[in-house]
Amino acid sequence: MANFYINRTLIVDELPIDGRPKFYMFGINNYTNMYDQAIALAEMMYIENEFPDYEYVEIMSEVDEVIPIIKKNLQPQDIIAFTGGSTMGNLYSKDEEARRKVFSTFTDNLNISFPQSITFENSEQGKIEKKKSQYAYNKNPNLVLVARDSHSFYEMQSTFRNSVIFTPDIALYLNSVSLEDIRTGALLILHGDTKTIVGQSISNVVTEMIKPYPLKNDDTVFSKYKKIPPIIRQSAYEEELKTFSQQKIVITDSWHAMIFAVITGTPCLLFGNNYSKGKYAYSDWLEHISWVNYTEEDNYEYIKPLINSLLAEKAHEYNFKRNFQQLHDTIARYVGKNLLSL
Repeated sequence: MANFYINRTLIVDELPIDGRPKFYMFGINNYTNMYDQAIALAEMMYIENEFPDYEYVEIMSEVDEVIPIIKKNLQPQDIIAFTGGSTMGNLYSKDEEARRKVFSTFTDNLNISFPQSITFENSEQGKIEKKKSQYAYNKNPNLVLVARDSHSFYEMQSTFRNSVIFTPDIALYLNSVSLEDIRTGALLILHGDTKTIVGQSISNVVTEMIKPYPLKNDDTVFSKYKKIPPIIRQSAYEEELKTFSQQKIVITDSWHAMIFAVITGTPCLLFGNNYSKGKYAYSDWLEHISWVNYTEEDNYEYIKPLINSLLAEKAHEYNFKRNFQQLHDTIARYVGKNLLSL
C-alpha cells in the first residue's frame, strides 16, 4: 500500500484531490540515523516557509509503487524532488536507482535533486553506474541538480548535461538552538580509519585533554527506536540536539555530526575521511563558524592546541538561509510561469 505524508499531519494511501499544487518529495525514509531525519525536517520547513501555496507531500513508499499514482494525479504546476543529504553515485546503489526512475519519469515538470554530494568510484562498477545515471538524468530537460560542496558542483557539471546549482547542505537551513544545557563531557563519533594520532588512540588523547569530564563514544543513530516515522521525527530530532548541546566538544570524522554541532553551538573538530565530502563542505560553508575546525593532521602536538582552542570558543550568530537563493530562484521561476498560466 502506498504511503504519503501530508503537511505534518497525516499518512494516507491516496493523494488529496484539492486543487492545490503539490510538491512531491521522494526518497524520505524512516531510518534511525538522525541526520536523515534532520534532512527531512529541513526540506519540509524550506517548502513550507518559502512556497506556502504548495501542499508538501512526502513519499514514504518504494518508487515503483507510487509513480503510477502520482502520474495519474500530476498537474503542470506540481514539482518533483528527491531528498538530499546523501551521495549521488554508486556508493548507495538502491538510492541511485530510485533517483534514476523518478527523474526519467516526470520529465515535463520541474525536478530537483536536493543538495547532494557525488561519488562515482573509478572502478568498473562505478563506470557502469555512472553511465546508467547519465542515461536516465539526461532524459529530463527539467532536472536541476543541487550540489552541497564545490567538488560535487564541478563533478556534477562534468558528468551530466542537466542544470547544476550550488547550496549548503539543506540541514543548515534548520534554525540554530540554544538549549543552555550544562556541558559535561565530550562526544567521539568516528566511522572511518581516523582512529589514531601518531600511535595513540584519539579516545585516549581526548580523554586526557578533557579531564575530569567523561568521554562518550557514539554515532548519530537513534537507538531508542527501530524506526522513526514522521509523527515522532521532531521529538527524536530534539532529543538528538539535546545530546550534542550537553557536550563540551565533539570529535568526529562525520559530516552529519558536525552539522549537529553547528546547530547546537557545540565546539567540534572534524577529521577528514575517505571521500572528502566534509573537507569540501567545511571550506565552502563553515570556515567562518568559530567553534568548528577541520584537520587532516595526525600529529598530537598539532591536534592538542586545536582542541584546546575549540574548547574556549563560544557560539555566535550565523545565517545560511541567504545561501539558498539559487534554489529559491529556481523554484520561483517555475512557480511563477505555471501558476500564472492557470
